[in-house]
Amino acid sequence: MSRSDDDLKDSAVHPLARSALATRALSRLRNALGEAGRILDDENVAERVRRVAVASDFAIDTLARQPALLSKLIADQGANAVQPPLLEPSVRSDWPALLRRYRTAESTRLIWRDVLGLDGVDDTLAGSTRLAERCLETALAALEAEFVQRHGVVRDREGREQRLVVFGLGKLGGEELNFSSDVDLVYTYEHDGESDGERPLAAETYFARLGQQLARLLDEMTADGFCHRVDLRLRPYGNAGRVAWSFAAMEQYFQHEGRDWERYAWQKARPVAGDIEAGERFLEMLRPFVYRRYLDYGALDGLRAMKAAISAEVARKELADDIKRGPGGIREIEFLAQALQLIRGGREPALRGRRLLPTLQALVEAHHVGEEAGTQLADAYRFLRGLENRLQMLRDAQTHALPGGDEDRARIAVALGYSGWESLRNELDTQRGRVTAEFEALLAPRRRVTDADELTVYWRALPDSGDSAVLAAAGFDEASAADGLLRDLARSPGVRGLSDQARTRLDRVLPALLNAAAQSSEPMLALRRLLALLQNILRRSAYLALLDEQPAALARLVEAVSRSALLAERLAAYPLLLDELLDVRVVGPLPGREALIAACTSVEEEDGDAEATLQALNEVRQALSFRIAMAVRDGRQPAVESAQQLAWLADGVVMRVLALAEQEVAAAHGRVPGARFAVLGYGSLGGEELGFGSDLDLVFLYDTPEGEGAHSDGARPLEASRWFARLAQKIVALLGAVTGAGRLFDVDVRLRPDGAKGLLVSSLASFTDYQRTRAWTWEHQALVRARGVAGDVSLCEEFERVRSQTLSIAREISTLNADVVSMRRRMRAELDRSDAAAFDLKQGEGGLVDLEFLMQTAVLRASNVNPALLLPRNTPGLIEAAREAAQIDAATAESLHDAHALLLARGLDCTLDRRPRRVPCDERIDAARAAIRMSARAQGLDFAEES
Repeated sequence: MSRSDDDLKDSAVHPLARSALATRALSRLRNALGEAGRILDDENVAERVRRVAVASDFAIDTLARQPALLSKLIADQGANAVQPPLLEPSVRSDWPALLRRYRTAESTRLIWRDVLGLDGVDDTLAGSTRLAERCLETALAALEAEFVQRHGVVRDREGREQRLVVFGLGKLGGEELNFSSDVDLVYTYEHDGESDGERPLAAETYFARLGQQLARLLDEMTADGFCHRVDLRLRPYGNAGRVAWSFAAMEQYFQHEGRDWERYAWQKARPVAGDIEAGERFLEMLRPFVYRRYLDYGALDGLRAMKAAISAEVARKELADDIKRGPGGIREIEFLAQALQLIRGGREPALRGRRLLPTLQALVEAHHVGEEAGTQLADAYRFLRGLENRLQMLRDAQTHALPGGDEDRARIAVALGYSGWESLRNELDTQRGRVTAEFEALLAPRRRVTDADELTVYWRALPDSGDSAVLAAAGFDEASAADGLLRDLARSPGVRGLSDQARTRLDRVLPALLNAAAQSSEPMLALRRLLALLQNILRRSAYLALLDEQPAALARLVEAVSRSALLAERLAAYPLLLDELLDVRVVGPLPGREALIAACTSVEEEDGDAEATLQALNEVRQALSFRIAMAVRDGRQPAVESAQQLAWLADGVVMRVLALAEQEVAAAHGRVPGARFAVLGYGSLGGEELGFGSDLDLVFLYDTPEGEGAHSDGARPLEASRWFARLAQKIVALLGAVTGAGRLFDVDVRLRPDGAKGLLVSSLASFTDYQRTRAWTWEHQALVRARGVAGDVSLCEEFERVRSQTLSIAREISTLNADVVSMRRRMRAELDRSDAAAFDLKQGEGGLVDLEFLMQTAVLRASNVNPALLLPRNTPGLIEAAREAAQIDAATAESLHDAHALLLARGLDCTLDRRPRRVPCDERIDAARAAIRMSARAQGLDFAEES
């Protein structure tokens, strides 16, 4: 809405700026200023005053009443805010006048800077907000002191002082208050109690009276006007509810009776006076009411209802030219941004801002609003808010309606830098049209199956009628079986118990699902999986709303469940994953190692509740794992990268669980001073080749400066070995604990020194000695893929030193080969599930384990002369290191890379479809097996069974 300096100069020479109106304003100010009126002889000063006079009768009236203010504005161009008054207890009768004069003076300063182009719209909104806050703070401080004198201080049962918390809602809470707005306030206090003075009052009475007096001091009309209009109707039950509420009563209300419009209102809530810290604590308590943990498309229904009510009011009162409530007005921009916040804010904290313009930018950055649309909405918002301010600045009236008179229209237009009303009106219509287009696109029903659709008619006739021939015609080969499943669903208590709104949604969603399932490659399989999911979400209206509102999510759902048993199973078990189907990131690039780890380690503790923390962590793991699975299923990234990402995700989980376990053990037994602890990942975790549903091979190390004699420093001390054994047990237990989101991981600790017979946790010294003197060759093989995944960095570095020294011991090649071959043949005899029909991708001859053994042997054979072999842990890295160390040639390396990628991809495909990792042999599988077999034999490793 901002106009250029040239535009503003042009507006100054408009006839209005030289009109009788401007001349009268100058004359009036000269009379008010007396001798000081000579300042207006300066033409530059006079021109500024004329421009202000065109824009605001209120400003000229204030300058005439407070003559000293003009000199101040001229001197510093209004750069410095007017200071709030001191409300002395001895002259209480002066308080209303002092507050009102302060408010009018500071408001006039804001007009001066706005009209002269010294401030933009954002500055004026922020200035109006600060003005209201200072008035509230000043008035409340004076009243509180008075109440303390009369009634004492309110204290809770523990004797702690309680203060009133004043919440600002609406534009005050959003720090975007318009020039002549009322202020929406809600009064609360943290705990019940009683004041400790000679005339004690219960907390509710005390704070209700204090709040009422605060409203009266600001709101009452006096000879000096008003300070701020106060609206208390946004409190629970509105005018019928109590004036001040305890936090507990408020929380109880919102849990049981909170309505959609209150969620919108409390999005912008902010403590603006009184006990600010307590207010922030309450907002944190209220966050789950405002922002749901899932994608909340049900919020759109509430928004539609609110918009319909406003539209009816606009039509009834003929408010089409209301730039706040009318079509394409301010309210539509606010609703659009707030609706997207409510839908996604529970999942994305960056979207929980109170201010509209930063929220729009956050929505653009999160790709929920297009960049061009975001820019247009921001421009429209600034234009409309700037126009709204000027409408109100004219006479300090709380109006949002365009003026009807020609003179007022001309004054508004010219003061804003337009040539006239027609020019301004054209710009207004353009901006409102853009807003309406974006708003209606958000609220338009995303999918509606017409009554004429045969699948819709069929479904609505169930369970008593309906012809299964409709299903056959749609594409279901087993129409009779499908008909039976759908009749069972229609008869189920879950469907019969739905609310009218939820049933309406189901009646739209289910025919769309049937149609999509019928078009899939396996319609009956898709249908069975979809119905299992529907049974789980029938009582969760937000998920039905998501599928109803978003056809993209519905289409992805059908695709996912028809192509992957694992995804279908997880969606049915954890409907929260439905959110991922609509997350824009699910089809974009996947996060890297640091982002995956940060997503896990940043999971906050849930009020000391370990189970709730684990559930939150598992929800993060499930969502990210689901995203990786979708990328595999869609072929958007190689299997090698997906397996690596799953390992990184597990790293983050183990890090977070370690922190939680340490906290719990330390709370009971203190900590071991100076001690270090590390979690080592072996197997597929260490080798960064984790699958979906894989367990974690973990080994635990510790080290203390005092050796075995160290003890923890808590009230119930433990010697170091027992303390760390307790910590390791806690980690294993937490990883395997069942929560509402399932368990994190199964853990295998059998790769520790001495296996199942050994201690769960090894000291660094004992681990080192074991690896050097007693470990078997196969244990050194396992060490090739081992790495530190969590815990003390320096201890992980010590482990790396021990690992390198152990693996680089010079070995007799024939003995090494014999040990490796012997172990591999024993494993195959016990674990290989290959048969004439199918090949075991992992344990079969020429499979992934053969390749792992081949690479491990290369490290054990040659790392004493080629230390670079010690660096990689994953198979592709080991293949490259072996090539660079001349253990294999380039052609062999290429064939092994191809074989590894193929076998890993086929294995992940099996896992995604909940099939054993056994596949029929084909030309590519045969080639991969042959490459591994030939490479192993070239190294003296014949893993085939002896004849």
